[in-house]
Amino acid sequence: MRLHEYQAKQVFSDAGIPTPASELAGTVDETVAAAEKIGYPVAVKAQVHVGGRGKAGGIKLVEDKEEAREAAEDILGMDLKGYTVERVLVEEAVDFVNELYVGVTMDRGEGEPVAMVSTRGGVNIEEVAEEDPDAIAREHIDPAFGMHPYQARKVVYDAGVDRAIANDVASILRTLYQLWDDRDGADAEINPLMVTGDDEVIAADAVFNVDEDALFRQPELAEMEEEGEFAESELERKADEYGFDYVRLSGNVGIIGNGAGLVMTTLDLVDHYGGTPANFLDVGGGAKADRIANALDMVFSDENVDSVVFNIFGGITRGDEVAKGINQALEQFDEIPKPVVVRLAGTNWEEGMEILNEDLVTVEKTLEDAVQRAVEYAEEVEA
Repeated sequence: MRLHEYQAKQVFSDAGIPTPASELAGTVDETVAAAEKIGYPVAVKAQVHVGGRGKAGGIKLVEDKEEAREAAEDILGMDLKGYTVERVLVEEAVDFVNELYVGVTMDRGEGEPVAMVSTRGGVNIEEVAEEDPDAIAREHIDPAFGMHPYQARKVVYDAGVDRAIANDVASILRTLYQLWDDRDGADAEINPLMVTGDDEVIAADAVFNVDEDALFRQPELAEMEEEGEFAESELERKADEYGFDYVRLSGNVGIIGNGAGLVMTTLDLVDHYGGTPANFLDVGGGAKADRIANALDMVFSDENVDSVVFNIFGGITRGDEVAKGINQALEQFDEIPKPVVVRLAGTNWEEGMEILNEDLVTVEKTLEDAVQRAVEYAEEVEA
């Protein structure tokens, strides 16, 4: 379960982590009133479950009442990567001199929680990890003993954090770990943790994701789980309607498969060949033509998707039925909105290959070739 920024900040603040003064607003007038109460300058921030809000126009810094009204009019109701913005967080602006990153998650390879600190805060930490892994200091934690104070200090010093604020950052990191542990967290991040000219550190953003299977132990957090229009994007609501297992990701290569393991393998291969997955979409076993058409409709609806790879291994799902569904979906378009690459294997795959309209799709015999082709198509769109 993902908390919104305003919810995560409330959890962090209650635990003693410094956060800016803020108020939630759902209308233009509420936004202006909150800004007047907090005092300018303030940041007006879209409350949706996506990253990169600032680059997409979902965060604006305003200096007066007129700018606050304009920002609210621009942000409220906007479509932000498939999410309609219904609320904004009006937040005291932080006059900062540096931005850090602190986070806690589970390192499944090591089988232990890991605390992370970097002086390259304020940017996509996944990009930092890929471009310069040494820019992120890491410290694994034995869950039986928790995070010792010396471990928090060590990872902060290893990251190169200025000594004037090192103890404060270490204290925030220990609190973050304790929250992650006590509240059955999946991910806990502050990015950026802003450093002011007075050497104060403030959580200017907050991410806290909770293990859904543990919500019965977390009644306060369970109450934060929202129903209805604010809980899901249009794509997620559509997935519920169609009965798909679907997770939206941050990349541009759309993925459709049958079976969670097969979809996960496809995600891993997209990453292996230099692409970034846009989603996890499992159509399930025994998928008929109309279900396949619905899956394509979903992926085509995601504006982030630049290409689609279809990976079907037939058991009870027949390759000829899948091929009919793909043709049925694509024949509705005068022009195919995204290039589609198909790989069929298993039951009736040969019949499916014969049925597929190769004027509409690219067909590859192996999964590796299909993924590479889809990644190439996505790269061509970005170029």
